[in-house]
Amino acid sequence: MKKISVVIPCFNEQENAEAIAGAVEKEFRTNLQNYDYEIIFIDNDSTDDTRNIIRGLCALNPKIKAIFNAKNFGQFNSPYYGMLQSNGDATILLAADFQDPPEMIPEFVKNWEEGYRIVIGIKKSSQENRIMYALRSMYYKLIKKFSEVEQIEHFTGFGLYDRDFIKVLRKLDDPTPFLRGIVAELGFRRKEIPYEQPKRRAGKTHNNFYTLYDGAMLSVTSYTKVGLRIATFAGVIVGAVSFIIAIIYLIMKLIWWDRFPAGTAPLVVGMLFLGAVILFFIGFLGEYVLTINQRVMKRPLVVEEERLNFDEEK
Repeated sequence: MKKISVVIPCFNEQENAEAIAGAVEKEFRTNLQNYDYEIIFIDNDSTDDTRNIIRGLCALNPKIKAIFNAKNFGQFNSPYYGMLQSNGDATILLAADFQDPPEMIPEFVKNWEEGYRIVIGIKKSSQENRIMYALRSMYYKLIKKFSEVEQIEHFTGFGLYDRDFIKVLRKLDDPTPFLRGIVAELGFRRKEIPYEQPKRRAGKTHNNFYTLYDGAMLSVTSYTKVGLRIATFAGVIVGAVSFIIAIIYLIMKLIWWDRFPAGTAPLVVGMLFLGAVILFFIGFLGEYVLTINQRVMKRPLVVEEERLNFDEEK
């Protein structure tokens, strides 16, 4: 009997943890009776009652397992690490807030059995804020245009991954993994299934400007050279324009020596503009350096505090 691992990352999901486990179990009871399964919760140091709820679920069902992180290791490391701990013939990554519909699991498995080693969900529409969805669409199109590696639009990581692809992830040893880019760059033949992303079932989203910016910059620095190229082109263009303006001012001053007061305003404006451009691209360069630094340090993806129901595998 083939085994399917379902990895569910969570952070402060006390209102959703029990419900998502029940929804996954229902799919295996009703639509996937011929498959064994395991549910792996990986908790990113929740501060609410999420861990106690997961402990209760693990006590009731030995197929439900848990990994409790020692601290919050971010929205990318924790799910990725959870996938590496799975031992099924295929692994499904599923959000705890029901924005990844559990009812798509049978369809993922069906396409996997047809030969696709990766089956992913693609958001074709969303019940989230329209402005946010539009901004995400713009971001995906930009990153897709500038990246040398194929990028998958509106892909969040929700999908099924064959055991062979999980083995590839284990060999990468990447301390700053970006699953969406890795699937596009190193993944096997895949099937993309469109779906409408529903709203969160309960609770508040943990994404904010900083987390969204962090994800965007990780994608940019990992899979594009656009930031550094723009800095080079901008430097050449600004330098050329500045030189031309300087020549024009010099000629005008020589021709109309007594009638053309150049003053200090152009000089001050030019310095402020040039300073702003320099600071912007120093920050951009810093993002690349930070990504390189994180990879060079080779820190662990996460540090575990506790495991539940993994004892039999030891």
